[in-house]
Amino acid sequence: MAKSVADQLVEMLVNAGIKRIYAVTGDSLNEVNDAVRREGSIQWIHVRHEEAGAFAASAEAQLTGFACCAGSSGPGHVHLINGLYDAHKSGAPVIAIASTVMSTEFGTDYFQETNTIKLFDDCSHYNQMATTPAQFPRMLQAGIQQALHKKGVAVIGLPGDLTKMDADESISSMQNYNPVPEIKPSAADLKQLAALIDQHKKITLFCGIGCVDAHDEVVALADKLKATVGYSFKGKMSIQYDNPNEVGMTGLLGLPSAFHSMHECDLLILLGTDFPYAQFMPPDCRIVQIDIKPERLGRRAKVDMGLCGNVKDTLTALLPLVAPKKDDSFLKAQLELYAGVKKQMRSYVDDGGEKDNIHPEMVASVLDELAAADAIFTVDTGMSCVWGARYINATGRRVMLGSFNHGSMANAMPQAIGAALACPGRQVIALCGDGGISMLLGDLATIAQYKLPVKIIVFNNRSLGMVKLEMEVAGLPDWQTDMVNPDFALVAQAMGIKGVTVTEPADVKLALREALAFDGPVLVNIMTDPNALAMPPKIEFEQVKGMALSMTKLILNGRMEEVLDTVKANYKHLKEVL
Repeated sequence: MAKSVADQLVEMLVNAGIKRIYAVTGDSLNEVNDAVRREGSIQWIHVRHEEAGAFAASAEAQLTGFACCAGSSGPGHVHLINGLYDAHKSGAPVIAIASTVMSTEFGTDYFQETNTIKLFDDCSHYNQMATTPAQFPRMLQAGIQQALHKKGVAVIGLPGDLTKMDADESISSMQNYNPVPEIKPSAADLKQLAALIDQHKKITLFCGIGCVDAHDEVVALADKLKATVGYSFKGKMSIQYDNPNEVGMTGLLGLPSAFHSMHECDLLILLGTDFPYAQFMPPDCRIVQIDIKPERLGRRAKVDMGLCGNVKDTLTALLPLVAPKKDDSFLKAQLELYAGVKKQMRSYVDDGGEKDNIHPEMVASVLDELAAADAIFTVDTGMSCVWGARYINATGRRVMLGSFNHGSMANAMPQAIGAALACPGRQVIALCGDGGISMLLGDLATIAQYKLPVKIIVFNNRSLGMVKLEMEVAGLPDWQTDMVNPDFALVAQAMGIKGVTVTEPADVKLALREALAFDGPVLVNIMTDPNALAMPPKIEFEQVKGMALSMTKLILNGRMEEVLDTVKANYKHLKEVL
């Protein structure tokens, strides 16, 4: 029996290391689905929504290096879009199969016809439509190589009628190449950087995702220069652990200590970060940026020296060129400030809150204490992201995934699906907001169907908490941010997942310990304080004025009781930070 194009697709995916395809089958995907069934070594993961499948593939790709999702013609394509945007902006190598209407119907406005080239152009490195058996293997191979080496999404359009045709052998190579080059600045550039470092006494290293393999080199350089080490959210898990000079994270979710260190230094060295928040960059110090993508140099700050290089390779070459520094007064002062910040953070943990108003800081801290040393955490965008960023600590083996660049809601639960399938021996914990879990709630059924032992922790503050805070600091009364939620624990039980609701602070630790020990999926619905305040590391007067204006507008709208509750909850935090 001749091999079909669908068979060829599956064979090439298997050869590329793909273990599963996340998809909702139907129509133009049916031949591919059947080819997967017959081949036998690759899984078809039947998600309930293609967006969830794309998020799951993104998580798997970030953990293992490559993943695949698929969507059938029309709505299936559109549903993929948000998850593929997230994967692409996260640098996750994902191959997306967009099966389409029959090629004979192209351009006729046929039922469920979409223009995949236009649709996926902004969220892919490679995006092509195969219409003949001769084209298909070359296009798929090109897509695989582009996804792997450009670190992002490749989309292959595949008409339903093409999947049934006899396959043609490709005239080009079918091998996947994975070269790992050494990339570092020129000797002259490194010498110039070393000279600049020697001229400065107060140095801060700020590390991003580009430091993922350079922990030891960063620590060694910081020790030699008596420099402080801050990091972005994406850099945290790679840099925080076993790092005596670390002063925390900066950015919208960060800490005052890292912000202060960056603004007090006289030389800031940005390592492998495309940190987007220009307002957090210091205006009055010298700045050096090292990035593997030279087009990123200087686009977030006024950089004095921009160098192209892999962080690990660059620091390995730089370390012998810099002289050790003896004056550690700047470092000691920043570490003392950081110690005070950490002590302040503990106050929200030690005071666990009250019934139905549990402090989310305490929940995240207990999770940090109980979770495995190699746990994989996924965090929803919003307040859950804040608590994960501030209270979940790195061990050198833990991973934290989120929609850090795209900033999508509803990412944590489907990313946990991909993580659990990709790493079956590891603990997977999803930190979900009530808004996030509501948006793709149906894919709890996927977790139940595949018996994935995911632990879903819902920070149920009955609101879109981050949006509420944004409106308040802008001087707007929060409007339409309230959530009228179902009982998430009962929903989980209806889906075939163990569900638990926690209303008392004293019950949090036992509930989380039992959930983590349970052999199977669990959803823990924790009723957290809706007024928990996630202030940025530097509070501007305009933000404080905005909060006051927001409260005034609420009073004028007859919501005095709500104002009193908010002021009471926030007074302690504002007093400490200000």
